[in-house]
Amino acid sequence: MRKYAFEHLEVWRRSSRLVCDIYRLFNNCRDYGFKDQVTRSSLSIPSNIAEGEERASAKESARFLYYSKGSAGELATQLYIAIEIELVDKDRGLTLIDETKQISAMLAALIKIRKGEVKESSVEYKIKGN
Repeated sequence: MRKYAFEHLEVWRRSSRLVCDIYRLFNNCRDYGFKDQVTRSSLSIPSNIAEGEERASAKESARFLYYSKGSAGELATQLYIAIEIELVDKDRGLTLIDETKQISAMLAALIKIRKGEVKESSVEYKIKGN
């Protein structure tokens, strides 16, 4: 079975794992409005990566990567608030914020590639017998 293009992206895999961590962390949260908002923003990160990678052009892909990056900023903000109002343990929250920042940096680099500002390195293939 063919893989989707986004499944090869480390940023998509890491952001998908982050969503799972967020869902587990807020599983028993009784503040349903906050829980809904934080899970939606986290889910938006890999979802927009996937949608952008399935688009027809690099320009469209970059647009959806910007959406993902915006959702990462939204998630980090919500995690800071969750720490402050003691919905989340400080150390656990800061770990998730750090992962969110790393994902955001990965998205920024991928946006530059999609916009043609940075060229992807070409893969060198070694053929046996040569």
